[in-house]
Amino acid sequence: MSPLEVTAFIVSVLGVWLTTARSLWNYPFSLLSVALYGLIFFQVKLYADMALQGIFALTLLYGLYEWLRGRSASGEIVVTRIRGTEILISLIVGAALALALGYALETHTDASLPWADSLLLAGSLIGSVWAARRRLESWWVWIIVDVLYVGLYLRKELYLTSILYAAFVVLAGLGLRRWRVALERQSGGHA
Repeated sequence: MSPLEVTAFIVSVLGVWLTTARSLWNYPFSLLSVALYGLIFFQVKLYADMALQGIFALTLLYGLYEWLRGRSASGEIVVTRIRGTEILISLIVGAALALALGYALETHTDASLPWADSLLLAGSLIGSVWAARRRLESWWVWIIVDVLYVGLYLRKELYLTSILYAAFVVLAGLGLRRWRVALERQSGGHA
């Protein structure tokens, strides 16, 4: 456990907690978090996770744009529901990405756990895009992905990061509950 990992842990928890609260302040913390974890994952040769941090930075900027546009008259971030076609497209694109990246990492790099890393990258990308679009269902994606990441990081002996992702599972549950309440409030109790 390095000082870098400790710092990334603290910043990441703050970023996700602020996301559950639908606070725009999640963006500066989350952007710093992805920069720190990009460096950590490079050091342990989890290249898909490293690349994912760059993708997260882009989806965070997209999310900031969407969140600034998706506010109610009172300034609260509006929660939305996903459509069936969006789920289908996300799953097809995610599967194609996981297969292509997994193959590329396995055949062209010294990546550790290329297939698991690639699958989790694809799931994380889906969760990020859905969260940027303020989709309630993004929290379900994060719960599943974060549980799987706990195992991956335990295997790589990133123990503090494993604890972080276990905390993310709890925070994702909190986010799901908070966003569901917000959605019910937005729709007058008929979510």
